[in-house]
Amino acid sequence: MPAPHTAPKTVTLIPGDGIGPECIESARRIIDATGVGITWEVHHAGERIFKQGIPSGVPTDTIESIRRTRCVFKGPLGTPVGYGEKSANVTLRKLFETFANIRPVRELPGVRTPYSGRGIDLVVVRENVEDLYAGIEHMQTPGVAQCLKLISRKGCEKIVRLAFELARSEGRKSVACATKSNIMKLTEGMLKRTFEEIAQEYPDIQSWHIIVDNCAHQLVKKPEQFDVIVTTNMNGDILSDLTSALIGGLGFAPSANLGNEVAIFEAVHGSAPKYAGKNVINPTAVIGSGIMMLRHLGEFEAAARIENALLVTLEEGKVKTGDVVGYDSGKACTTTAFTDEIIKNLGRSPQTVTPRTYKPLRIPRISPDPVVVRPTSRRVVGADIFLESGLLPDKLGPTLEALAEGTPLKLKMISNRGTQVYPDKGTLIDCVDHYRCRFVLRDESGDLKDADLMALLGRVAAQHRWVHVEKLPEFDGQPGFTKAQGED
Repeated sequence: MPAPHTAPKTVTLIPGDGIGPECIESARRIIDATGVGITWEVHHAGERIFKQGIPSGVPTDTIESIRRTRCVFKGPLGTPVGYGEKSANVTLRKLFETFANIRPVRELPGVRTPYSGRGIDLVVVRENVEDLYAGIEHMQTPGVAQCLKLISRKGCEKIVRLAFELARSEGRKSVACATKSNIMKLTEGMLKRTFEEIAQEYPDIQSWHIIVDNCAHQLVKKPEQFDVIVTTNMNGDILSDLTSALIGGLGFAPSANLGNEVAIFEAVHGSAPKYAGKNVINPTAVIGSGIMMLRHLGEFEAAARIENALLVTLEEGKVKTGDVVGYDSGKACTTTAFTDEIIKNLGRSPQTVTPRTYKPLRIPRISPDPVVVRPTSRRVVGADIFLESGLLPDKLGPTLEALAEGTPLKLKMISNRGTQVYPDKGTLIDCVDHYRCRFVLRDESGDLKDADLMALLGRVAAQHRWVHVEKLPEFDGQPGFTKAQGED
């Protein structure tokens, strides 16, 4: 029986590139077959838009539709070589501040993997707009590139709170925070510190921190120990692809990009142009994303009916896609046949698995004030001046010491790719032409003035090519910068 008629909801539908249109059409047919009231506004982004000369890959009419509907269901988008600059997928997530990427995986009936029978059922909650994926890159010298890793206290609080709220909404018992804070103590450490602070507000949820490389190790060794994993952007991208492999691959990996204003639902996998138009692709990941979208829209009954029908179809195994049985085996069904079977199974319940019960997810709202951390005291104790130079450290150091004579600053050390090379500590470093030169105040209780820094920079520029400057702040008596390897 179809689901009861509900008030119509409008969704921006982006078919996508490659296999996207086939997968989206499969999911749309299934959703429409439930009788749920959705009006689809079809718009485009990605490859075809890049080829029209729009560098973002996202045209104005698509943006306007999303601003109206606040909900997007999309296929994967491609970024062809020679067109466009940024990924249109990432652009859409960032334009509408969909700060959380939710990527669930669970063991599926009829999909055999080395982990079958282990009861894998977890969610990776990935911060979605910050970190290295902010894409702020510069060539510091012709042979040295830099990418800025930006982690904010606000971004950490939003993703951590959402992870705990998700655990509550799905009846989960634990949240693990995966970071590389043992190495990146300020950036990755920001997430760890925020997590440990906010976890105290959720005493009903077990919380623990894990170093991200150990998390990857443990996911392969004992994945059933995890319930929810919250992590930074790039870590989450990598870990979620790993987790999808545990349950059968990217063809079974749905995702949701959630923000306070807009939500975007898409498969984790890409556009796979090799299989486009052949009617052979597995649409399960996109169907799963559609199920997540229905829950977001409050259509829990329709979502449950589709999930049950999908599980029944996989459980019975009457039709199997090529990624399960092999594309050349002669046993693979078409995308259309798989879709038809799910529609036929609407109203049935699986016999070997128990679907999870879901409650509405409360997306946390944080103050829109850009300033969320207000120290009681602050000062600048020095500056790092980054230079492009072909000199070796023993030649570069004395010239900088001489240039700083008579100024409030003195040279403390020089590092190359994060390791101190001057003063020499007897190490063996293969230097490149990119040096961080750390100058500190001679008066250790002082506060560096911009005029003094600019005066020193002018002196340095007379003899060397400087490429970048970072002040060395101190907040509430604590340094807001890290030391080089080997620096005292």
